[in-house]
Amino acid sequence: MKPWPSPYILMVDRGGCTFVQKVRNAQRSGAAAVIIADDTCMCSAGDKCKSNTGVECETREPVMADDGSGSDITIPSMLLFKQDADVIKTALKANTSVQLEMAWALPNPNKVVEYSLWSTPSDTIAKEFLTLFGETAAALGTRAVFTPRMYLYDGILSNCQGPDGQNECYNLCTNNGRYCATDPDNNLDEGISGADVIKESLRRICIWQEYGLPNGVGEEWWKYSEIFIEKCDTATSFMDESCVQEVYGLSDIDGRVIEQCMTESGGLEGNKKNTLLDAELAAKQSSGVVIIPAVFVNGAVIRGGLTFKTVFQAVCAGFHEGTAPTVCQKCVPCPEEFQCTLDGYCASQSSGVSHELFLGAMIGMALLFALVLLVQYRRSKLQIRQQVRGIIAEYMPLDEEHKDVDWDEKDTQIT
Repeated sequence: MKPWPSPYILMVDRGGCTFVQKVRNAQRSGAAAVIIADDTCMCSAGDKCKSNTGVECETREPVMADDGSGSDITIPSMLLFKQDADVIKTALKANTSVQLEMAWALPNPNKVVEYSLWSTPSDTIAKEFLTLFGETAAALGTRAVFTPRMYLYDGILSNCQGPDGQNECYNLCTNNGRYCATDPDNNLDEGISGADVIKESLRRICIWQEYGLPNGVGEEWWKYSEIFIEKCDTATSFMDESCVQEVYGLSDIDGRVIEQCMTESGGLEGNKKNTLLDAELAAKQSSGVVIIPAVFVNGAVIRGGLTFKTVFQAVCAGFHEGTAPTVCQKCVPCPEEFQCTLDGYCASQSSGVSHELFLGAMIGMALLFALVLLVQYRRSKLQIRQQVRGIIAEYMPLDEEHKDVDWDEKDTQIT
């Protein structure tokens, strides 16, 4: 079979190198998209899939995750189950042309969208998004149900709890090594510790339980996150209780209720389970999230960078056709989406200019033009006067020199 001219969809086998490396190589070769053919059967496929000799089936679907170097990838890619890829391979080996269409669509079963964000309070990538999306979340209303998720590690599975129930991972964990987080500044002796991140994670979970869970919007949660980033996101203030109390007040949050929630869930001291943190670990396991920040809309993970545009468009696309809220209808087609969600209208769309505004602008331009003409007229008139005066001034000495001359006599002599 002759090589296909670009653009073409390239199929490659799943193997030892990362998904990102495979897609990058395909992109450099001129491919417009990539399909990665899985080389291992899913156990759930049963007899529909034939495993290679000596290869056992997988119980969970593989996740096409970014290895942290995929910022230069611009073409789409997807993973194809082995039983489906084998059919295509058979056709290609028989020198038969195969036409594929790659399409993506978010599940949109009804007029309610559920979306979630996996991150940590120390996640530097998520901070900008957290400071921008709060007002938009409120504008989307109660039909866009948000759930913040805190990413933490199971300390027991990570061997951070010793046989005697003691914490083996220093200040990375709480509850005697049960719940752990990475050290944000990579310094175990000073600055923010993993235990500090776990404590702030639990605090935000409780804020959501009290202020966000009832309506799925949680304006107070968004406000707290934004102000915390502004005032307390430093190595000295992150664990400062007085800074947290100030943010409580600015966010209209009752700090006593939140502290009570943190205590009643199991707290962070001793070898005790915390029900809220256990729930986060269970949700993490079921979702399969491995890289943060990660956004899910209607159960589907959103690929790409965590930007306002990406998340806003994904949430709006998750509504069933014809049921999207007004803010989606007005602002998704707007070039300035973020500003549109704040203003309630798209300022850059020509159709948004009223007749009165257009007429007023035309009248203003006409008055300005008339004023320019008037100034120019007066300026020209002044210049003419100055020229006339200059001419007259040149002849004045001649008049003074001959004012006593008898011009009748001169005329006779000349004649």
